[in-house]
Amino acid sequence: MGERQHFDVLLVGAGISGLGVAHHLQEKCPGKSFAILEEKPSHGGTWHTHTYPGIRSDSDLYTFGYAFKPWKGKPIASGQAILDYLEEVIEEDGLNDKIQYNQRITGVDWDSGSKRWKVAVSDLASGEAVDLTCNFFVWTGGYYDHHKPYTPDWPGLGDFAGQVIHPQHWPEDADLSGKKVVVIGSGATAATLIPNIVDQCNHVTMLQRSPTYFRAAPNRNELADKLRTLDLPDEWVHEIIRRDLLHMQKEVQQASAQYPEYVRAELLKEVADLIGEDMVKAHFTPSYRPWQQRLAYVPNGDLFKAINGGKAAVVTDHIERITEGGIALKSGKRLEADVIITATGFNGTAVGGIEFKLDGEVIEPSDCFTYRGLMISDIPNFAMVFGYLRTSWTMRVDLIGEFICRLLQHIDAKGAKVVTPRLGDDARDMPKNPWISPDEFNPGYMQRSAHLMPRSGDREPWVFSPDYYVEKELLPSYDLDEEALVYE
Repeated sequence: MGERQHFDVLLVGAGISGLGVAHHLQEKCPGKSFAILEEKPSHGGTWHTHTYPGIRSDSDLYTFGYAFKPWKGKPIASGQAILDYLEEVIEEDGLNDKIQYNQRITGVDWDSGSKRWKVAVSDLASGEAVDLTCNFFVWTGGYYDHHKPYTPDWPGLGDFAGQVIHPQHWPEDADLSGKKVVVIGSGATAATLIPNIVDQCNHVTMLQRSPTYFRAAPNRNELADKLRTLDLPDEWVHEIIRRDLLHMQKEVQQASAQYPEYVRAELLKEVADLIGEDMVKAHFTPSYRPWQQRLAYVPNGDLFKAINGGKAAVVTDHIERITEGGIALKSGKRLEADVIITATGFNGTAVGGIEFKLDGEVIEPSDCFTYRGLMISDIPNFAMVFGYLRTSWTMRVDLIGEFICRLLQHIDAKGAKVVTPRLGDDARDMPKNPWISPDEFNPGYMQRSAHLMPRSGDREPWVFSPDYYVEKELLPSYDLDEEALVYE
């Protein structure tokens, strides 16, 4: 049994969220001791997990990067460039000594007597069991299962004689040379993979059940390029571009809600200019309105260039079954394949699937309500980072980091030790709505994990607003003495 360690704050996850919150803790709560527990052997989170060919961001790095750390590269960045950026944050903020790698949490239990979280950890490097305690526990590990990606249970999958690869677990020795490859999926992962493997394969087919909206543009920001010729400080360029992009994204999102048919027509025209109207009608016209799911960004139109070049094709159909030599479709067609790549998404989890206990009694997040998408009802001294889905995830990381620091300072100022979101009598009969309404945002990974997430109510503060443009005004000014927050 390892030596027991105690921290004021414990963060779980050394990816975009954990490193961002850590920056705010160091800056605004310098007297608080904290550590970051990371299960992987290195930093990066999703950027460490995903190593498939061409892995890149699907958000611009001016908004996906931090407000406090200027981005100097191309708007859409490779996975390695993002890892390098995060490593610079670790070095510049002196976080190396704060991160404990290879640490898997096996359980957390709130002890009302000591008013501390007891955190059971397994050191994956040594096999040793370690007990930690902390005053405040923060989940910063994202919202999907890094161990088990999502693959539908297609009939006959076990009959396939070739190799099946999920991009989340890309094998280091994968060899696609001269092979017929079918990529199942139509989102950002498929759109990234295909142009990055097409030259080594005999042929690649993108098999999709339903189309996705795509944006295609050069991977550059003209305003940023112009500002840099003026020798402005990197911080100025980063902030100007960040604000400009956020303003533009706000207009697009509002137009998508108010004038969906107009936005739809513009998006489809953009793709038609690259691949032709017939292809758009057959394979690139989604059934849902724009921004009900994320737009998949195609820098420099590379996916469409691969299709136009003849070495990649698109098939829109449903899978009847997997066969020994490929895929039988419900239309009666068959696709031959040596390799099937299942770009079918991931499995979502609530706070990493960690089992929460209060004085030894298990409490399920899905039985509770969210407090503003930041905390969970009846769970003391706990916060979670869940970013935005239509705006870069990191935009909420900065806001939540500042909120957590403000809350910790407020607890101290009140002479308290504990804060717990509690439902008042007027809220106990609220409907248990989904974390995010499927009418507002409905990708498969959200629908598959909706039953695991805390519930949203029908009134403040028991709702999660996924709108950055609302939260950026309200979250910094929420009253920390409101009735829903109970201090001890």
